Amino acid sequence: MAGGNRTVGIGIDYSPMSKLAVQWAVNNLVCAGDHVVLIHVLSKSDHHTQKQLWEEKGSPLIPLDEFEEMNLTVQYGITPEREVFEILGTASRTKEVKVLSKIYWGDPREKICDAVEELKLDSLVLGSRGLGAIKRVLLGSVSNYVVMNATCPVTVVKSTA
Repeated sequence: MAGGNRTVGIGIDYSPMSKLAVQWAVNNLVCAGDHVVLIHVLSKSDHHTQKQLWEEKGSPLIPLDEFEEMNLTVQYGITPEREVFEILGTASRTKEVKVLSKIYWGDPREKICDAVEELKLDSLVLGSRGLGAIKRVLLGSVSNYVVMNATCPVTVVKSTA
C-alpha cells in the first residue's frame, strides 16, 4: 500500500495491547499525509449524555488536540492514557499525520466493521488480547471477527512477550 493520503483506523481501548497497536501503526504503517482514526467502542450500557446524541452512527470525528482537551470521562466515559496522546502527537508533528477519534456504542466486533465502511478505511490495526483457545471459543475474539468480516486489510498486533 503506497503511503500518503490514506485513512488508517486503529481500534483502541487503552489496554496494553491497543497501545502496542498504536505504536506499531505509527512505526510501521503511517506515512506523511495519512489520516489516523482512533476507533473507540463503548458498551451500550454506558449512559452518558453524548451517547444519546450519537448512539446510532457514533460521535463526530474529533481532532486529536480537541480530544485531549475534552473532559472525556464525563462526556463519554473514556479515560485516555497520556502515553497514547504522546505517541500520536509526535506522529502528527513529525510525519504530518492528521489524527482523529470516533466513538461508537455497542458490540466492538460489529462497530469496528461498521467504522471500516463508514470511514472508508484503507487499513485497520488492532491489538490482540491474546485469549487462549478455550476463552476464544467461549467469548469470541474481536480481532478474529474483524479479520474475517472487515472490507479492508487488517493487521492484528500481538505481544512479543
